[in-house]
Amino acid sequence: MKCPHCNIDLPSQECRECHARVPMEGKFCHLCGAEMPVPESAAESGEGGIDFSDRVLCSDGTCIGVINERGVCTECGKPYTGESE
Repeated sequence: MKCPHCNIDLPSQECRECHARVPMEGKFCHLCGAEMPVPESAAESGEGGIDFSDRVLCSDGTCIGVINERGVCTECGKPYTGESE
């Protein structure tokens, strides 16, 4: 399966119902709507490798970002101050 914007090959899997190529992380086939199996890597980690319980939200009360490993927000770039404004 190729990206429609940049033409790069994307990891994909075959739909068991209609045999269309579906992105690896797709939950449903975009052609027939069949439910896709959970990829093995996501099944092993439980939630696709994302642990939402450990995230730290941005200190800016209007931003939707989270604080990354460098201590800055992933959306607005502001450093974490420890409290919401």
